[in-house]
Amino acid sequence: MRMENCFWPKVLQVVPTDDWQIYAYFNDGSVRLFDVKPLIRKGTVFEPLSDILFFKSKATVINDTAAWDIGGGRNPRKCVDIDPFTLYEMPQVNDPLL
Repeated sequence: MRMENCFWPKVLQVVPTDDWQIYAYFNDGSVRLFDVKPLIRKGTVFEPLSDILFFKSKATVINDTAAWDIGGGRNPRKCVDIDPFTLYEMPQVNDPLL
């Protein structure tokens, strides 16, 4: 397989919602909606996201995917992120900002 024919999804922007979901904006112009709630469980790396204010204020893009800057300083080793392919597999939705 030739690599130049492969699409690699990159998240350009994330918009968190009030109910633990994110809109992920991709480099092909699509917008996908991902529900983070099932990942937020006690004792997991996602536990800090249970605080909705923290969830919303720390949501960002690091390394071309949706991430939460847990440690501050945008250090990829101190963040929680979601694989861009997982996000891209979600249903495409209309842009909520339009």
